[in-house]
Amino acid sequence: MPRVFTQEITVAPEDIDVQGHVNNTRYVQWMQDVAVAHSTAQGWSMERYVTEGAGWVVRQHTITYKRPCFLGEVVTACTWISTFAHRQSSRRYLFWRAADQCVLAEAETQWVFIDLKTGRPVKVPETLRNAFEIVEDAEEVKRLLEG
Repeated sequence: MPRVFTQEITVAPEDIDVQGHVNNTRYVQWMQDVAVAHSTAQGWSMERYVTEGAGWVVRQHTITYKRPCFLGEVVTACTWISTFAHRQSSRRYLFWRAADQCVLAEAETQWVFIDLKTGRPVKVPETLRNAFEIVEDAEEVKRLLEG
């Protein structure tokens, strides 16, 4: 079970905005994509959530953009769970350019666990909690950049 999940993304033409760099909305999409991939890798695919009758919704996204990113560049996206509470979880993200390990963006999402039929928050089951290891120290993740 990886404490920190990583995935490479190659910047495509549809990721680029009129200013010639990756559009800010693409980072939000990448955050969702890497979160789903991490969850799936831990045994919690979208199909499993549907079968369980519960899943996650976003309460809040926070993104700090550090540097621009351009067409054709390879971005390493990583994500980890930083906290679990009774009905919610915080997931952190770090995006860096693979070529020079320059940090492009740091982000966090506050997720709320809900019943899919009612839309109301419900308790995160222990089986789900146990599928993820908490990483409280973001510096641990940044050390991945160093090798």
